[in-house]
Amino acid sequence: MSQDLNANRIQKGSLAIDKQMYDFIENEVLPKVGVDSESYWSGFEKVVKEFTPRNKALLATRDEMQKQIDQWHLDNPTNSGEVDFAKYKQFLQEIGYLLPEGEDFQVSTENVDEEIAHIAGPQLVVPVRNARYALNATNARWGSLY
Repeated sequence: MSQDLNANRIQKGSLAIDKQMYDFIENEVLPKVGVDSESYWSGFEKVVKEFTPRNKALLATRDEMQKQIDQWHLDNPTNSGEVDFAKYKQFLQEIGYLLPEGEDFQVSTENVDEEIAHIAGPQLVVPVRNARYALNATNARWGSLY
């Protein structure tokens, strides 16, 4: 990271947190939810450490699938704008983008916030090192974090 970026970051364990995000969590969020600062940041750090390798692997898989999809479209141009959907579906199944339909199942939950249980909302995945994206995602669906 450049020196300028580090100047706007707060170090908590292995996390380098954007100062605006840190101040928001410390001054606006934690006092209202009754979680102490040390518990929050150490817990968040554990989550980041636990899921970063998996997220990187998933993003690599997504990138590889996207390359294959892009190549398929280059290899299968349409003059009329109409795609052979049967052929396209077969391709998507072959690369693992579409999976066979599974057995019917039920999900049961407890203690789910009303916002999550009854109101559809955006599901955003953003790089945590980009403070603007992370803040936008947080603002878009704050209730889903707790």
